[in-house]
Amino acid sequence: MNYINRETNYDRFPTNVVSKYFKVFSGYDNIINEIKSKQVRIICVETYPGVDDSLLEEFVKGLKPSKTIKSIDMFLDCDALTEKMAEYLTDDRVRGKMFYGDVLEYINQDKLAAFISEVNNYNGTILIYGFGSSLINKGDILIYAELTRWEIQLRYRKGMPNYKCDNYNEDVLRKYKRGYFIEWRIADKLKFNIFEDIDYYVDTTIIEEPKMVEGSGLRFAISELSTKPFRLVPYFDPGVWGGQWMKEVCGLNPNEKNYAWSFDGVPEENSLRFKFDDIVIETPAMNLVKYQPLNLLGENIYKKFGVEFPIRFDFLDTMDGQNLSLQVHPTTKYIYEKFNMPYTQDESYYILDAKQDGGVFLGLKDGVNKEEFIGALRQAQKTNKFNHEKYINRFPAKKHDHFLIPAGTIHCSSYNTMVLEISATPYIFTFKLWDWDRLGLDGRPRPIHIEDGEKVIDYSRTTQWVKDNLVNHFETLHDESDYKEVKTGLHELEFIETHVYTSRNKVIHDTRGTVNMFNLVDGQGAIIESINNEFEPFEIHYAETFIVPACVGKYSIKPTSGEIKYIKAYVR
Repeated sequence: MNYINRETNYDRFPTNVVSKYFKVFSGYDNIINEIKSKQVRIICVETYPGVDDSLLEEFVKGLKPSKTIKSIDMFLDCDALTEKMAEYLTDDRVRGKMFYGDVLEYINQDKLAAFISEVNNYNGTILIYGFGSSLINKGDILIYAELTRWEIQLRYRKGMPNYKCDNYNEDVLRKYKRGYFIEWRIADKLKFNIFEDIDYYVDTTIIEEPKMVEGSGLRFAISELSTKPFRLVPYFDPGVWGGQWMKEVCGLNPNEKNYAWSFDGVPEENSLRFKFDDIVIETPAMNLVKYQPLNLLGENIYKKFGVEFPIRFDFLDTMDGQNLSLQVHPTTKYIYEKFNMPYTQDESYYILDAKQDGGVFLGLKDGVNKEEFIGALRQAQKTNKFNHEKYINRFPAKKHDHFLIPAGTIHCSSYNTMVLEISATPYIFTFKLWDWDRLGLDGRPRPIHIEDGEKVIDYSRTTQWVKDNLVNHFETLHDESDYKEVKTGLHELEFIETHVYTSRNKVIHDTRGTVNMFNLVDGQGAIIESINNEFEPFEIHYAETFIVPACVGKYSIKPTSGEIKYIKAYVR
């Protein structure tokens, strides 16, 4: 073993057992038999963009409706959709502008009215199917079908187009951008307009074996989870700079070339698994954020951020890998004016592990001339050579160091460094400045955004300022025999606070009405317990991220054995 001296106990598929019985079904035959048993005239199947059409085929074959209405037919055609979305899609490969409008803006209103009239005046059995179908009629029974965000991304890679488009072979980054900035926004808004009305929820993440639970069951499971600690279902992805640490520590496929990223604490991207009887339903974690925001986030965060989860934990693995791209994140002003985002990607690098030559590039060297620096970056796109040593600080990194990265600070992790990235949620807004003369896994140059980056770089973030403010800026708050608590950031410009606890005993925590997020950064395992026995003891393991909802109040964390170290993040 290279990175841990024991067998991994990292749980890749955390599953929440639902305490109450609800009807649950697996496979098309069982799902269709349940729907048929209701003996209703109008069946509405609302779907999330990305649900495979095999669901429609099986429903038509099994239910045999006398009429089928496909909601996709009321949407504008692909070219018209693209033209109407153009302002928000932009010409950039990666980023667009956040769309806060409504699905109705992309629907032919005459066709919608015609479908409504057709349903109202038809006496036979009708199946209304597809994204937006509930706008036509919610039916005598309302079924909602969706899949995880990660599965949508995997299907894009395999050739799935965007909604009502034929862009099968388009750049995957552009497909993802269309989903992230527009399609998923309008779909989530529509979903939560009808969430309380859903009679059955269908998980179509596994196309061949869909699973269905009563809508009341999903709502109960989400509500129950919002009152106790939980983990998200992580996913792992290779990258051109990826490393080997996560393979061993997280128990991944050893035959893969590398793993670069893991999202293990990003509700907008991750999912939740609920076990009903002996069947597991997987659902996007944002369903929890949007359905129980007060329990989860707390009133203050809800008032400030709305139904958005503001903290993100993820892994960046370059152990036996390569440097990340040299990059910078936009200021709040810039991200709002250009991308319609209300807050930006302030972040930090907590070092989970590092080899002797591991490190972090952070800030500019003293005396760097702005025009010369930007000119050198632009020239590098032609010559494929950039003298980073002339312009950028590089600090050695060791286990449990913490580097703070307020927006506007040039940064990246170097090779042989395992990073727990703790940041504000808008993760897609990274302006790459230099990518070490390499191609992405798709064989194409990765997007470079010097024209954006030069507008947000803070040239006051130079060597001495970085040392004084961003490198291991630790403040010991408690240091006794029972435990040690150290404030490690983030910088005063950032809204996230992080504390590291080292303990051999039980430590009492209090959410104080705001969501808490953790990662066990050292030790074999820990138990989270309710002070008032309001939830069952919850066990977590090394390198696992977990969330404690705001409504929990006081709770304790204790080691399963020996000494543990964990980092806690919350909004100030």
